[in-house]
Amino acid sequence: MAIVNRERVVAVLDNHGRGMKKVLIIVNAEVNEQGKTISGSPVTEKMVAALKQGIATSSQPVGIEVVAAGNLWSKSNKPVNDDSELIYCPLTIQLPEYFEFPGKKIYSACRDIVGRRRWVENNLGYKTSVGDSWLGHLWLPIVFNNQTPLYGEVIGEGAIPNSYEQPIDLSIRLRKSLYHLANQLLKSLSAPSAVYLIQFSIHNSEIIFDRLWPFPAAPALASLRNQYPDLYTCHWYCLTKQPLLELAISGEIMPI
Repeated sequence: MAIVNRERVVAVLDNHGRGMKKVLIIVNAEVNEQGKTISGSPVTEKMVAALKQGIATSSQPVGIEVVAAGNLWSKSNKPVNDDSELIYCPLTIQLPEYFEFPGKKIYSACRDIVGRRRWVENNLGYKTSVGDSWLGHLWLPIVFNNQTPLYGEVIGEGAIPNSYEQPIDLSIRLRKSLYHLANQLLKSLSAPSAVYLIQFSIHNSEIIFDRLWPFPAAPALASLRNQYPDLYTCHWYCLTKQPLLELAISGEIMPI
C-alpha cells in the first residue's frame, strides 16, 4: 500500500522559468494512494484539505506530497525530495528525532511540554497546567510572520467533541496578558514564521498556560468559518514569506 500522494494543485507556468515549489505535508495517520487518510481522525483529513486550499491561493505551480508520519520512523524509508524548493509542513508534533527539516528545533521545543511550562512559570510568572490538571480548553492563534505577531481571536471548545468556536470573548486585561505571554515565549524560542496556537485555560481570572503548538492544529478549523484569511492560509503565507497585514473576523462573540 502506497503512503505518499503527489498532487499538482495549480497548473500555472512560472514566467521566469523557476522550478515548481514542493510541499511535504506530514500527518499522524495512514495515507492511501489518493492522499486520503485511512486510519486516523476525520479532523486530520479536514486539516489537510484546509491547508491544500490555502496552498491553492499560490500564483505559481505547487506540488504536494501527503506523507504518514509513521513512515518517517523507518530510516530507510525517507521522503524522496531533497532540494531547496521543498517546503516542510508537518501537521503533527509526533516526529522522529533524527528527521531533519528546517522546523525541527521549534517542533522539538513544543513537544517538550514540561520544559515549556517550566520556562513560562520561571521566567514570566504565569501559572501552568500540572500533569492532567488545568488542561487548556482555549487557544490563542498567533500568525508569526517575519518576527511580527498578528493575534487572532481566541478559539474555544464547541458543544460537541472535536468542534470549536471562534471568537471567544475575553477582557482587555486577559488579552494583554495573553499577548505578552505569546510574544515572550516565541522570542525565547527564536520561532520561525508560522501559525502558532497557545493552549491555555482561565482559572480565577488568571491565564493558565498549557502548551504551544507550532502549526494550525485542529482548533484552527474554526477559522474556516469566521476569519479571513483562515489560519491554514495564513500558515502557508508564513512558510512562503508572503506579506500579511491584518486578519478579518466575523461572527457572534461567544462568552467563556
